[in-house]
Amino acid sequence: MLALAGLIIGALFGGLRARRRGGDRRDIWQYAIVHAMLFALVGLFLSILLTRALG
Repeated sequence: MLALAGLIIGALFGGLRARRRGGDRRDIWQYAIVHAMLFALVGLFLSILLTRALG
């Protein structure tokens, strides 16, 4: 569940970050995709750590 939340939040954060920096449409997509992957990966690791710590 944290991975999915990280995916969505990362895409929004990356898109907004590229837009603030004055990027065009392709830059916004690239930032959104890369941030989504990174945030999802962090969420996945957090999910694994929480499962192992609580389970």
